[in-house]
Amino acid sequence: MKDELITLEFDGGSRGNPGPAGIGIVLRATDGTPLVTFGRFIGRATNNVAEYNALIIGLEKARELGARRVQVCGDSELIIKQMRGEYRVKHPDLQPLYRQAMELARQFESISFEHNYREKNSLADKLANLAMDRKVDVTDADSTTVDAPSAGESQAGDCHVCPRCGCSIEIKKPSPIRPHQLRRFVCQCGMRMNQQT
Repeated sequence: MKDELITLEFDGGSRGNPGPAGIGIVLRATDGTPLVTFGRFIGRATNNVAEYNALIIGLEKARELGARRVQVCGDSELIIKQMRGEYRVKHPDLQPLYRQAMELARQFESISFEHNYREKNSLADKLANLAMDRKVDVTDADSTTVDAPSAGESQAGDCHVCPRCGCSIEIKKPSPIRPHQLRRFVCQCGMRMNQQT
């Protein structure tokens, strides 16, 4: 374990920005096996504060595992480029979080920071959303809860019917917006639908 390259995938989200926020982290062995899956509700925060919190907790978990070599992957280009030194950290809310993350990063023999596109960060995203939904720490990573679409997340071909007036909408192309940023569909009659669009 100590010489193995551990991959840390992290994600943070906020419903409202700022709003209720959560984080998700996944630590993977070299062969891709998840060693740690963890999500936490962190209260009210912005997306960027949530992303930094996810990175910090992920680095702490990697240290607890005894990792020496870590590849960090996240879908926040801002956080990755700040950690690489390519962007300055201007926002005062992010500066102490950045310093804490850098202090943790220095404790590893080697560490790299890679931008990870959303589709490659789906498990961390699901954990963050589960934590926001449940408002507690989550560690469940079975395929029925984490790898499945989020509750209410629409897929192409889905048809949603208003329970009040009976009108319907068919999803032709799912929204590219991240699931935790989607809003409930409101029918023209004013009824809030269960599904997100």
